[in-house]
Amino acid sequence: MEPLNLSRRPRTSPPQGERHEEMRTPQETASVPLPVKEGRENFFVEILKFAAIALVIVVPFRMFIAQPFIVSGASMSPTFETGQYLIIDQLSYQFEKPARGDVVVFRFPEDTSKFFIKRIIGLPGETVEIKGTDVIIKDPITGTQFRLEEPYVKGTNLREDFLTVQLKQNEYFVLGDNRAASSDSRIWGPVPEDLIVGRVLLRLLPLSQSGLFPGVYHLFTTSLPQ
Repeated sequence: MEPLNLSRRPRTSPPQGERHEEMRTPQETASVPLPVKEGRENFFVEILKFAAIALVIVVPFRMFIAQPFIVSGASMSPTFETGQYLIIDQLSYQFEKPARGDVVVFRFPEDTSKFFIKRIIGLPGETVEIKGTDVIIKDPITGTQFRLEEPYVKGTNLREDFLTVQLKQNEYFVLGDNRAASSDSRIWGPVPEDLIVGRVLLRLLPLSQSGLFPGVYHLFTTSLPQ
């Protein structure tokens, strides 16, 4: 009986129907040069993919959640100075109403292509009366009135004003912290709610003053006789 021959000659090509796959390590794959044309095509495809992803993420974020603004002007000094980089929260006011004391960015009622930054002083339905440097708020529901104590207004060179404004149900009375150098509701009237972009959420620059909700103060009031 002849012994079995267990040796096999190596195949020079795979039999018909058998799949032959060549395997490489990542290092070997990286060392294989791609044709120049194919490499360029892949590069541009990746760039387009990245741009598409960026648009899908960034555009809705800036339109509906938050967007950056740079302060220009002295109307909110010393709370905010020219050149400071702010992030504006556009989402919160979808679930709650703007509050007294909020620092907001809004479209200028007389030219909606421009953006202003001011502090909300009077709320819808209220009567705002300014006597000299005192700001008096009258609540139409309770009939009470009070004077605002405003720690953010600093300096001795304050402008005196005398006016009374009755706000509609969708209007806000806004003032700059730098009362002597601010164009605000004393001059061009209240701001409609639909022009308010959002409130100041974050100050990014300068780094020495960065932080959440900059310019937020607890507002004190002094009750006045009716």
